[in-house]
Amino acid sequence: MNPRSFPCQLISWDEAYQLSRMLARAIKSSSFRPDLVIAIGRGGFVPARIVCDFLLHSLLTSIKIEHWDIAACKRPEAAVRFPLAVDVQDQSILIIDDVTDTGDTLRAALNYVKSLEAGETKTGVMQHKTTSSVVPDFYADVIMDWRWIIYPWAAHEDLVGFTEKVLSVELATREQIRARLKEQYTLVLDENCLTEVLDDLMEMKKAEKIQEKYRKI
Repeated sequence: MNPRSFPCQLISWDEAYQLSRMLARAIKSSSFRPDLVIAIGRGGFVPARIVCDFLLHSLLTSIKIEHWDIAACKRPEAAVRFPLAVDVQDQSILIIDDVTDTGDTLRAALNYVKSLEAGETKTGVMQHKTTSSVVPDFYADVIMDWRWIIYPWAAHEDLVGFTEKVLSVELATREQIRARLKEQYTLVLDENCLTEVLDDLMEMKKAEKIQEKYRKI
């Protein structure tokens, strides 16, 4: 297998909603009641809002932590890009993200919030990978066999990134591109989706089309 290959899983909107709902139930069944919910941007925005809905909790804010770029490209370390705009001293905090992978993002968020002298702080994710060095306090699903998870709110972005990965300087037909995506990343793209992805790559000057074939620029 190509060393750049690994399995991917596309999560639907309904699956993401149900996972967020299960996460909220896990939190509700505990004795923990947060004063403030913090979403880790960008992946935690949607699940945090759904969790707040089921908790009937209105105090939601966010921080931006950068660790992963599109298509599973990892930055050297997780770092807070956009900090909190509210005082969290002595408040009980619930931090929500979509998934744990290495655990670095969740650890960075915990360290940052604790540095602001927050009170009791707990974490929750929709899906927890056992590869993570940090185990969240709450989660809806456990992933034992590692794979890259693509959530619906980041699907197009990731598909653009993975398609760029399978392009080379040699021209390839649409069918060849689709076959590479399936072989290397277990991704199956329909014609409309592939068209949109390739159009964006060309607009970004990362690919070009020559006589119905495509190559990386």
